[in-house]
Amino acid sequence: MIGAYHQLFEIERSFRMSKSDLQARPIYHRKRDSIEAHLTIVFAALAVSRWIENQTGWSIRTFVRTARRYRTIQIQAGSHIITAADPLPDDLREALDRIHGRSGAH
Repeated sequence: MIGAYHQLFEIERSFRMSKSDLQARPIYHRKRDSIEAHLTIVFAALAVSRWIENQTGWSIRTFVRTARRYRTIQIQAGSHIITAADPLPDDLREALDRIHGRSGAH
């Protein structure tokens, strides 16, 4: 019984997370193909976010809020490409290493 409630809690948490943390918006579809496509995208995002949580040990909210602050930009100047990026903090670099299956040592 407790296990069933825990699974229900996890499912409910996933839907709350998918609407807020993934910034999913209500979309009103009328055609079956559109509805199925929308649900496929939402469930794919949910699966990826759960995988990120399992790999990093971070909540998806923490991961998204932390990672979104860091960007890389490439600028082409003639035949040269210049890359500019903010240095990543150690905790984010370690989380990304876990996602990529690396040990975290640099």
